[in-house]
Amino acid sequence: MVVIRDTILALLALGATCLAAGGCSTTVKDPRAALADRGRHDSTHVASLQALRTDPSLDAADYTLIEGVVWRPDYGLPARREAINLLWQRDPERARVLLRRQLPRMTNWPWLIELCEWIADRDIVELDPALISSWGRPRALTPDETQRPEYIALARMHGAQEVPDLVFELFMVSNKPSQRNLRQRCWDLLHRLGERERLIKLASQARDGGEDVMLTDLSAAASTFGMVPHNREEMIWLHKIREPERAWFWEEAAEAIKGLSRQRREELEMRDLATVVAVSRHRTDLMQAQTSTLYRELETYLRSQNHYAESNPGIVGADERLERLFTHRDKYTWGDLASMQLALEAFHYPEVRSHIFDYADRDQMDETTEYGGILALDEQGRFEILEFLPNVRHHDRKFLASQEMFDAGYTGLFHFHFHAESHRNSDHAGPGLGDMKYANSTRANCLVLTFIDVNRMNLDFYRHDGVIVDLGTISRPRS
Repeated sequence: MVVIRDTILALLALGATCLAAGGCSTTVKDPRAALADRGRHDSTHVASLQALRTDPSLDAADYTLIEGVVWRPDYGLPARREAINLLWQRDPERARVLLRRQLPRMTNWPWLIELCEWIADRDIVELDPALISSWGRPRALTPDETQRPEYIALARMHGAQEVPDLVFELFMVSNKPSQRNLRQRCWDLLHRLGERERLIKLASQARDGGEDVMLTDLSAAASTFGMVPHNREEMIWLHKIREPERAWFWEEAAEAIKGLSRQRREELEMRDLATVVAVSRHRTDLMQAQTSTLYRELETYLRSQNHYAESNPGIVGADERLERLFTHRDKYTWGDLASMQLALEAFHYPEVRSHIFDYADRDQMDETTEYGGILALDEQGRFEILEFLPNVRHHDRKFLASQEMFDAGYTGLFHFHFHAESHRNSDHAGPGLGDMKYANSTRANCLVLTFIDVNRMNLDFYRHDGVIVDLGTISRPRS
């Protein structure tokens, strides 16, 4: 027992000595091999980098290995710090190029915060585009833009009042085809910073962007429809409806929109263009109707309907009122109310209901995925269901829209999918968290149809900004 006690005391004394000396050093025989092995302990990675720091013969392969520590997964923060400092000491330009390329792609939040501080500490203004590009990616962790580490770094280097101008200037100069994604992020970010009026003015005054395709598209949208896209997905949407094969839609929307007042045109979004076209064909009475009138009509209709709600949508603060018409009254635009009227109009037709129930039955029998598609107008202006099975399947409660579906959706009225795991599925009536994320990203008008029993489905309308409305039920046509 005495021997064991003495051994323990000796080990404790050794540990105390290591701590007092700043930690016992780790010896690495082959620092390159140890650094390449991402499964090694972080202290081994740090020791390897410290060994390489004193090596005068670093070659291109060594630098590539060190760069990987900065951005590849599985390395700890101490090793990442050691790596970026080593690069900055030995080859600052290489460090700048690396961060310019990798900073916007980083998903390690604590490391992103540290890197932004590191950049600001050294006043590396050449990395402004990388900071802005990274900031352009929305993050649920920090809905307040001024709390984003990229914003904080830019504000430290330039002053807070200059930050919106930096983003705007980067948008203007990033006009090469290879910079399209960066430019779209700038556009999205400027909207989040409250600069929409400035962007509309830019687009209105541009008239012709020449070889600048994006600016030409924006100018056309501003002059024809009086509005511009909000985010990256809407930028793509605009570009798609400007393509020659969709010229018919652009022309019809441009003509139909003349029936709207100027004030109503100013509140339009990309998703509303198909609504305006459909209203001009099916419900011209809606064109000049007051939003208060449209709301009362829907309110009266929905009072007579049975309503069902998703029991566990995964949405913070959700309750049985989340899907009721009155809950989101302050958010509705004319386009919202007209779209809901059109959805009810479409499913009034037995042919449309027959198709949608047949499609839902096939979904119910397929346990590998949910089914979905587009509710659109055909060449004769009739409502039609366009089926798009997902190219990638995960499970019976997930739907992944294909690119073909997106392509059809640019001129369609609604993206839709089913909750059809069984013919009695009322506990899952309504969009879940994943569905709402989809709506926020695409900014499309969406529908989800859920089996209540074999002959009835619940119909929910939803779109970005958390708007969900239970539109009641539709019934299978009698054979």
